[in-house]
Amino acid sequence: MWVEESTDRELYFQRGANISVGGIYLERTIPHTKGTVVNLQFTLPYDSTPVRVKGEIVNVGEDPSELGMGVKFIDLDDTDLQRIKRFIDRASDEKHDE
Repeated sequence: MWVEESTDRELYFQRGANISVGGIYLERTIPHTKGTVVNLQFTLPYDSTPVRVKGEIVNVGEDPSELGMGVKFIDLDDTDLQRIKRFIDRASDEKHDE
């Protein structure tokens, strides 16, 4: 899933590797400093309305060569929370059907 990530001065398109109701992991990207607040926008598979949420960088690799960062959602509204839960449930059901 592609994620649009922006700060006050920059715009990036990142690949989301793992999503939960608490946050998302953006893989293969040069991480921001822990504590950086970013704006995220992404559209869940099987959905057409983008999720827009602020996030805080909470996890980066210990080794500078590690690319990726964990982002904690800090203002996810209830509607988007429910949509993410439905997506996770659907993805989990599809894995069990394989």
